[in-house]
Amino acid sequence: MASSGPPFPVPHKKLSLDIKGNKTDVIICSYDDHILVIATQIGSMGTILHARKEEGMLIQPTFNVSVIFGKRDEPMLVACARQLIENISSCGSSRPLVLSLGLKDHSAETLKGIIHAVTENRLW
Repeated sequence: MASSGPPFPVPHKKLSLDIKGNKTDVIICSYDDHILVIATQIGSMGTILHARKEEGMLIQPTFNVSVIFGKRDEPMLVACARQLIENISSCGSSRPLVLSLGLKDHSAETLKGIIHAVTENRLW
C-alpha cells in the first residue's frame, strides 16, 4: 500500500551500488545535530559506530570513534568511520556521525567504495 503522507522531513539521499559483486544500499541523512549514514549489504543495520571531532587546546583536532553496537573487533569498520568524520570535519561541519555498516565483506576495497559513495553524495 502506498503512503500519501508528506515526504520524509529530513534531508536525505538513497543510493544503491555494486561493490565487489554485492548490492550495497546507502542512506545518508542530515539531521540538525548529527549525520546518519546507513550502508548495508545484508538488509539490516549491522555494526553501529559513533564518531565525533574533539577540539581542545591542541592545534590539531582529534577524532573519537566508538562502537555502539555490534562487532568491536573489526578495525576496518572503525577506520571507515574515522575517514568519514575527518571528511565531514574538513568540509566545515562540526556534527558527529552515526554510521551503521551491515556488510557481507569487510575488506578495504568495500569500505573505500562506501567512503567514496558517501563523500560524493554528501549532505553536510
